[in-house]
Amino acid sequence: MLIKIPRGWEIFQNEATPEHEYFSRRTLLKSAGFLGASRLLAASPYPAKRNPEFTLDRPVTPEWAAESYNNFYEFNQEDKQAVKDLVGPFQISPWKFEVTGLVDKPKTFDLDDIVRTMPLEERLYRHRCVEAWAMAVPWTGFPFSELIKVVEPKPQAKYVKFTSVYRPKEMPGQVRYNWYPWPYFEGLRMDEAMNPLCFMVTGLYGKPLLKQNGAPIRMVLPWKYGYKSPKSIVKIEFIGREPETFWHKFAPTEYGFYSNVNPAKPHPRWSQATEKLIPTMDRHPTLLYNGYEKWVASMYKGKEF
Repeated sequence: MLIKIPRGWEIFQNEATPEHEYFSRRTLLKSAGFLGASRLLAASPYPAKRNPEFTLDRPVTPEWAAESYNNFYEFNQEDKQAVKDLVGPFQISPWKFEVTGLVDKPKTFDLDDIVRTMPLEERLYRHRCVEAWAMAVPWTGFPFSELIKVVEPKPQAKYVKFTSVYRPKEMPGQVRYNWYPWPYFEGLRMDEAMNPLCFMVTGLYGKPLLKQNGAPIRMVLPWKYGYKSPKSIVKIEFIGREPETFWHKFAPTEYGFYSNVNPAKPHPRWSQATEKLIPTMDRHPTLLYNGYEKWVASMYKGKEF
């Protein structure tokens, strides 16, 4: 008898959401009016085909839980379940973001063009917050390396900086928490940005991203803590030096540049040895690099946390 022991990043087949459920969701959304006019529906890339290479070791988080438990300080810091109720005024269409800096072909991208032209796929990824809660969800997007190819970085480009939108009239947290250095900004080393796991996301659960989940476009870096994945991006810069990052600037003794998931390195104020899976908040051991060691460990020398 052949017994297969799943690796840390694999999921049992019966734990993946059945394909027919995703396609039936599209019909439901259409009847509810969430996908707009019939012309837009006909051209919609959602749900995208799932890439079977990316799997999990745990059930997919219920959709309602992932869409109602959000860290998005631009709206609310104290109550994660309040974010969804504050995003109404936030306008996400039309949406453009510019790519600039040390590139041969700087470009301003329109989100609609991105969705039509990039090779969208669905990936099951773990998501680990620095606060020690975690979820596992089906993101829709494309490898960030595909966008990098379009703009053709110069040899001097060693890092990528991301900047999120700044709209205090639509995002009340940017006014209420005025001690933070808004707008949000983050960065990656170039080899991290080129890694196959580095994913630019436009959808979740087989439909376009909701506002509270970082709409309309965000990054997802599953081997890093969630704050390394900037939301609602409006600017991407290719630069020659390591950029400052939002949380390092605000609390340099608590947040480093890399922020790779490591159970052996506690946060100064809490342990990272275990994580709580929403919505049950059951405790599970934290995995090095969040279970993606085979994909990313070769980029590091063991001290980049």
